[in-house]
Amino acid sequence: MKTTSQKIYSIILVLLLAMSVSSAQNNSLQLIPQPVEMQQLNGTFAITPATTIGYNKTESRPIAEMFVQKINVPTGFSFLAQKGTTASIQFTLLEKQNQQIGKEGYILETSSQGAVISANTNAGLFYGMQTLLQLLPKEIEREGISKIEWTIPAVKIIDYPRFGWRGIMLDVSRYFFSKEDVKTYIEQIARYKYNIFHWHLTDDHGWRIEIKSFPKLTEVGAWRVDRAGAFGSRTDPLPGEAATIGGYYTQDDIKEIVQFAQQHNVTIVPEIDFPGHSMAAIASYPELSCRKDTNTRVNPGTHFMEWYGNGTFKMNVENTLNPSDEKVYDFLEKVFGEVAALFPSPYIHVGGDECYKGYWAQDAGCKALMKKLNIRHVEDLQGYFMNRLEKILKTKGKKLLGWDEILEGGISPEATVMSWRGVNGGIEAAKMGHDVVMTPTTFAYLDYNQGDQTVDPPIYAGLRVKKSYSFEPVPDGVDAKYILGGQGNLWTEQVPNFRAVEYMTYPRAWALAEVYWSPKEKKDWKNFSQRMETHFSRADAADINYSRAAYDAIIKTSLRNNTLILEIEKEISDLKIYYTIDDTMPDDHSLQYTSPVELPDGQITLRAITYRNGKPIGHLITLKRDELQRRVER
Repeated sequence: MKTTSQKIYSIILVLLLAMSVSSAQNNSLQLIPQPVEMQQLNGTFAITPATTIGYNKTESRPIAEMFVQKINVPTGFSFLAQKGTTASIQFTLLEKQNQQIGKEGYILETSSQGAVISANTNAGLFYGMQTLLQLLPKEIEREGISKIEWTIPAVKIIDYPRFGWRGIMLDVSRYFFSKEDVKTYIEQIARYKYNIFHWHLTDDHGWRIEIKSFPKLTEVGAWRVDRAGAFGSRTDPLPGEAATIGGYYTQDDIKEIVQFAQQHNVTIVPEIDFPGHSMAAIASYPELSCRKDTNTRVNPGTHFMEWYGNGTFKMNVENTLNPSDEKVYDFLEKVFGEVAALFPSPYIHVGGDECYKGYWAQDAGCKALMKKLNIRHVEDLQGYFMNRLEKILKTKGKKLLGWDEILEGGISPEATVMSWRGVNGGIEAAKMGHDVVMTPTTFAYLDYNQGDQTVDPPIYAGLRVKKSYSFEPVPDGVDAKYILGGQGNLWTEQVPNFRAVEYMTYPRAWALAEVYWSPKEKKDWKNFSQRMETHFSRADAADINYSRAAYDAIIKTSLRNNTLILEIEKEISDLKIYYTIDDTMPDDHSLQYTSPVELPDGQITLRAITYRNGKPIGHLITLKRDELQRRVER
């Protein structure tokens, strides 16, 4: 017979074992974004040819059929979605609304008997389906048949989003991406519960949407001369040189993409960028500008602006519409009339950023308008322009959305602000009572380098996936009701093809997906990084490109008593870092970095690489002394 102490010891042992099993089970649920509530239970459900897939209401049939289409390919089975309430995998629209999960939430329960996804709306069923797909083996992502056991762990998940705006912006002006590329991108982001696709359709380098009232916008504005090399370093078009690079979406293309997005619970927010960033429009219709220069061409990526380092700049080529010309507002009326008819979104993004006023200051019409309006500063003309534009949008039943520069010169309380120059614009806008989407460069710009600038394609700034994951969209002191959510932005000056789009997007978009969906309290970088690696293998199975920069060493330097100090960091905790400064190639027999190192004088070259389990995993980073010295000042 056990003593009391033995009984207590046995109970503690059982509890510890249960906790250990529970922890191990939860660690096997590699979901992104992390659900609100998640409990792994005993057992699994095996999908076989005898499995049935059903939906309880006609309106949920498209979700069940989408699941069938996804699962039939890799399993080789021939499932059909059937109406009913007793299928093995059941999609159920609730008769009575569940207030906890709201419009986009869901409840997913799986056992050895099957799986049930319950939701208030089709959006919730769609997101429940995405979670269910992530619970299946990675082979679910493959195009061919995989002869494996198709099992789902037994779980109970209650899940719903933290924010209603969870977006990704894709710039298609700098490089044109095909209709199929855009649809693929929408499908990819929807897997991670994004619900907004911000489509940057026009800029200096290309006009990508057919406007029937102004056919030259695509006949001329959609094409530029062929140039190689980085944006900002290319040469101007030659007289008479044919513009052969580009493309555009017809209105039928737009309708097809909008319908596809709706099927994936994604709202497309179009951006037509005015009054600046309008060189493609001016090349098409020079009379829209102040100088009316008929030699204006769609820009191929030349050095057409000068930045002065304090946020100010000068344009060497006019790219701004004339705010004093009534013909410009007739143009806007017709353009946005056609755009509004194509996109069901309540919002149209109008840009409003980086608007150079130098040509306005020199224009007689703009000077006369300023005198008429009794305004002293040319900057205030942008406020006049934006208010005129907002009134046009209201007549189309749309809300104005713009970058945080639209605060300059005054906007109406109904306008929504997208804060990109850090978070300060969003804080200011929220305190003024505006709705805000937080998308600061410091956390959400997906065109920035992900790894070391000597490895990643060069650009002027860097953004690690860990930094993106650390983003908090609601700043201290701001009423959360004004923060609609956030998004990641992918500008494409240095992104020439769709594989590069994927590479720049992932895994940072996975990190931001969790920021925008999951509870703030659940944020845990180490846990996320483990799940991220699981999704690397799922992306491999799906042939989706992504950056592996999270495996790379992060090289920093500092000065201490005029001695150069080497500091190396890592994003993933279980990696080991090895380095050399003696002109040999590092491996796992070289010096292992454990703490800051004093570097000797002389023209040394640092080489560093990460290892895991005795195998190299990160890129080799090679830095000469001059570069190490420059990093002290960053």
